[in-house]
Amino acid sequence: MSEGQFDAYGVDAAYDRGEAVCVIGAGMAGLLAVKNLREQGFTVDCYERETAVGGSWNWRHDRSPVYSSTHLVSSRTHTEFPDFPMPDDWPDYPHHSQILAYLERYTDHFGLREHIWFGSEISRIEPTGDGRWDVIVKPVSGNAARRLRYSAVVIANGHNWDPRLPSYKGQEEFRGEILHSSAYKEPARVRGRKVLVVGAGNSGCDIAGEIAVNADKCWHSTRRGYWFVPKYMFGRPGDQTMARMSWMPFGLRQKVSQFAIRRVVGDPRRFGLQRPEHALFASHPIVNSHLLHHIGHGTITPKPDIDHFTADEVHFTDGTSVKPQLVIMATGYRTTFGFCDPELLGMEGGDDGSPRLIGHMFTPRTPTLAVAGLLQADGGIFPLVHWQTIAIAKWLRLRQKDPEAAARFWANAVPEAGRRYVHGKLNDTPRHRLEVSYEVYLKALGQMIEELDGVK
Repeated sequence: MSEGQFDAYGVDAAYDRGEAVCVIGAGMAGLLAVKNLREQGFTVDCYERETAVGGSWNWRHDRSPVYSSTHLVSSRTHTEFPDFPMPDDWPDYPHHSQILAYLERYTDHFGLREHIWFGSEISRIEPTGDGRWDVIVKPVSGNAARRLRYSAVVIANGHNWDPRLPSYKGQEEFRGEILHSSAYKEPARVRGRKVLVVGAGNSGCDIAGEIAVNADKCWHSTRRGYWFVPKYMFGRPGDQTMARMSWMPFGLRQKVSQFAIRRVVGDPRRFGLQRPEHALFASHPIVNSHLLHHIGHGTITPKPDIDHFTADEVHFTDGTSVKPQLVIMATGYRTTFGFCDPELLGMEGGDDGSPRLIGHMFTPRTPTLAVAGLLQADGGIFPLVHWQTIAIAKWLRLRQKDPEAAARFWANAVPEAGRRYVHGKLNDTPRHRLEVSYEVYLKALGQMIEELDGVK
């Protein structure tokens, strides 16, 4: 498709792309969507705000949450795409630059660049009332926006880009610097400074470990106790060790894993941390081998939750206080989609609510609007999104080929909206709204694909 084909249409009249599918974003999820939609015979137009593929792994752009020393927290063999393995000579936990190179090679191997419009931002998607979608595309260069009409839209622009910043009493009086972890890129920013890191997600713990060896002083504030899963257990990457126990009933595996972690890691209270009040797997795992090392060596001082700020100090719930020059909030991201109404995705409570989706992909009211990658897993997410996008592509193809069979499939699928694909019960917190258990969700995706292939 050339620019001239739709230059004259602007935003008032739509350029009709027929049965083509629009994909928003050329990060990991978007690339998978383009490839798997194309393999189902679709014409695909992918729009990417940046000038290169990679999404979050394209770490130099301002929305990327990646910082200079980021590595995978899931191992290479549990992260690679099923049909495009990572090189055997790569480390167990590749650096972010290797993941970006991997996505670029994937793009070129499957010939995906010809389907991607770089420097193109989606300002709005609107249902037309007949199951199709008008997509307003605005070039980042400032050229005129255009309206294009598609048979379906796949949202694949990620959910780790709109920072969630908490508000504490007195925070506005603080004279030091406060920033979200997404703005932290390199350790040069903290050298010679006293830094407080807030948040115990994987990013917060990794950043605290990096700051510990670069800053003048590092404190780390967490609200509760957590399970710390070491990157290596019994000589293997932790996720590979856990996978070897997948034959066990979940309750037994949970107890065995908790015992093993206690033996390997020890009691977190020895390090001044709180003991977790929840069972293992009831919260997203913290995969980290450095935090306790630094606490044990005195380069990180653990602190409980923040109570309030003053002009120069941060006070904690245990009555202690510190005087940081910089506070880094590793407090996660809001799930937002500025280009569409939250109700289209079944977002409960507006932009920052929980999407009520079928299989973490479809909304009951809009079967031609899908989302890829809107999940957080306790294992490698890349393979899950691979199978997600295959399911999306097969569903859209079935809907075109056999509307009656598609209607039967949809009638059975709608009651599943909002289902949680997890073992047991998760903590009810914002960071767990998108959580899935790798094995449970992978099995569900396999069943959905079998059903789509077998619908008569």
